[in-house]
Amino acid sequence: MNNIFVNTRSSIKVTGSKTIYFDPLELEEAPKDADIIFVTHEHYDHFSPEDIRKVLKDDTKVIVPASMLEVVKEKCVEVKNLYGILPGQTGECDGVKYHGIPAYNIGKAFHPKERNWVGYLVEMDGVTYYAMGDTDVTPEAQVVDVDVIFVPVGGKYTMDADEAAEFINQKPRGLVVPIHYADPEACERFLGLLKPEVKTKYRN
Repeated sequence: MNNIFVNTRSSIKVTGSKTIYFDPLELEEAPKDADIIFVTHEHYDHFSPEDIRKVLKDDTKVIVPASMLEVVKEKCVEVKNLYGILPGQTGECDGVKYHGIPAYNIGKAFHPKERNWVGYLVEMDGVTYYAMGDTDVTPEAQVVDVDVIFVPVGGKYTMDADEAAEFINQKPRGLVVPIHYADPEACERFLGLLKPEVKTKYRN
């Protein structure tokens, strides 16, 4: 799919009838082209006010976990259309449907479940996208069926390459896009562990 662009970490752009961003980060240009911005949680590599400003328009909708509403109002005063979401909630912006999927760690403390941070299941132009955020393999994630899934593979703060590959291999999940890795070897290991029939798109 040529409408998917992974910049770095979990910084993703998807184009279609609307232009949407997930966790914009370290953008070299300022295209001011976002119709909707989704932020998964407040860590610096996911919530970057500087990069939000680079893609923000007057009418851009910004969707964040409900716990982040005040910090976004404080650090991104330019945002005029701000909406909070909790895990399990559903919303719609300009014909784009979205649903919050819990994103959390199991057995480590970086992303506690009680913070109510989220990944996003988004439907645009008849295609479903799941940006998982910083998460391990959770029961909530295992039941999601999508056309495109952005899966973290870097380990430590998220599932690692082996865990991510086992998760993907369990059942077909459409196009698989590995994200959130600093070491290219993590991505290579993940890709090497996938079943041959799994379709992938990945950043070089």
